[in-house]
Amino acid sequence: MTSATPTRARLALTVVTAGALLTACSGDESGAQPPAPSFAVPSPAGSGSAPAAPSTAPTGTPDLGAPETVATDLNVPWGLAFLPDGSALVAQRDSGVIVQVTPGGGAPREAYRVAGVDAGGEGGLLGVALARDYPKTRWVYAYYTGDDDNRIVRFKLGSDAKPEVIFDGLDKAGIHNGGRIAFGPDGMLYVGTGDAGEGGASQDPGDTNGKILRLTPNGEPAPGNPTDGSPVWSLGHRNVQGLAWDADGTMYGVEFGQNRVDEVNVIKPGKNYGWPEVEGKAGDSRYADPLVTWSTDEASPSGAAVSGDTLYVAALRGERLWTVPLGGGAPKAEFSGRYGRLRTVAVAPDGALWLTTSNTDGRGDEKSGDDRILRFPAR
Repeated sequence: MTSATPTRARLALTVVTAGALLTACSGDESGAQPPAPSFAVPSPAGSGSAPAAPSTAPTGTPDLGAPETVATDLNVPWGLAFLPDGSALVAQRDSGVIVQVTPGGGAPREAYRVAGVDAGGEGGLLGVALARDYPKTRWVYAYYTGDDDNRIVRFKLGSDAKPEVIFDGLDKAGIHNGGRIAFGPDGMLYVGTGDAGEGGASQDPGDTNGKILRLTPNGEPAPGNPTDGSPVWSLGHRNVQGLAWDADGTMYGVEFGQNRVDEVNVIKPGKNYGWPEVEGKAGDSRYADPLVTWSTDEASPSGAAVSGDTLYVAALRGERLWTVPLGGGAPKAEFSGRYGRLRTVAVAPDGALWLTTSNTDGRGDEKSGDDRILRFPAR
């Protein structure tokens, strides 16, 4: 959809008080303790998304030993996308500035400034992604909170042209703005949205909040979606902030719970993931049960990435990196408390794992040099 024709069934801005910020998001609430963390083996490969493209990822796995510090003194780094030369674009939430960082390449340099970003609470400049045919089209995509809504734009680095709005009308709020965007193996743009503090939106198929959306690169509902003409790929989500695919095309989404558990889900078209009727496993055929759950103290999962047969999940409140073996076995926590809040994890084209901290977001214990980007090379 274009900025002139939003797909939202309704646009109701939600005003959230500071008190709600502390109680309604798993990053900071102190709800009752849930059952022990659980894990389930995923369904057969390829069942979670559209047909996969052949994998070209390196076969080496990241070495989670001593990392290289790629960048320091960043302002709430959120989205991250790799350029063909091995450098990366990093979206800074509160400033609206995208910087380019290069391993061993000195200080970050400003690559683009997104105009109209309204940073507040959990909103601001969030996800960033490169077109699958970037070397040809040069399109860069960004998800951000504006004056009236959350929206997706695209632009070209170095251009003075105004960014093109390709999708808008997503409710904004102080919490649950979603924000992760990623191109899937089918070439379509997937978008994780939040419920903007209104749980009922997640169960409304005509509402684009609390969903995973699947769009064409131009922002239209993608062909092959569960409902023709609708951008909705899956529903019943609270606040999706991580999207990833394995080599077989199975799609994974991570999201914040409320008082009990955070979730990793295998995402399948048309499935309902339960929120707000269900938090965690329901054992109800109307809802898809999560693959992994953690207590909110252990996670608040944000970024997600797959390397080989391992799903990596960055945890904010949990201040750790979770490794989830996709072939079966229990998840394992890495770096507990070592680097503080972890926002985004990504696998670079050379197989290295990049990890961003989020200690300057108003909820972390900021240390000298924060926020930073860490790089763990492939073995």
